[in-house]
Amino acid sequence: MRITPRRLAIGMSLWIPNLFSGIRVRRFSDDWTRATVELHVNVFTRNYVKTAFGGSMSAMTDPYFFMLVMHQLGRDHVVWDTRGEIEFLKRGRGVLTAEFEVSKEKADEIRERARGGTKVLEWFETVVTDRDGDVVAKVRREVYIREKKRVTAAQR
Repeated sequence: MRITPRRLAIGMSLWIPNLFSGIRVRRFSDDWTRATVELHVNVFTRNYVKTAFGGSMSAMTDPYFFMLVMHQLGRDHVVWDTRGEIEFLKRGRGVLTAEFEVSKEKADEIRERARGGTKVLEWFETVVTDRDGDVVAKVRREVYIREKKRVTAAQR
């Protein structure tokens, strides 16, 4: 069964760590360039002062940049998330949203830089916003990309 953007969004929303953390994947675009994720702040996802738990915001932003890159580059590349940074700016309440984007041009640039097995470390940025559109947090994620050794060897 081929994974489609819709199936992946449903599967990620039902995945136990996301389901019980109030994280819902609203959509992946058909061309794998965008994803929209929500965090529902509730009794299980808030901290001592009843605002969004920072760990929940980290979880809601964790895999999406690497997944967008991975689906655009295909099976010939190793792609994984290596580290992340969050700057908390405002208390998060209600439903928080993060939009992730990796353009086709960016994916093509990364593919070219990774050609021949070169390791690429690329930073991506997004923001987490509340229902009013106010920025609650700024997020940076570093993604590791490398062409697989079998592909590099076949090119020689």
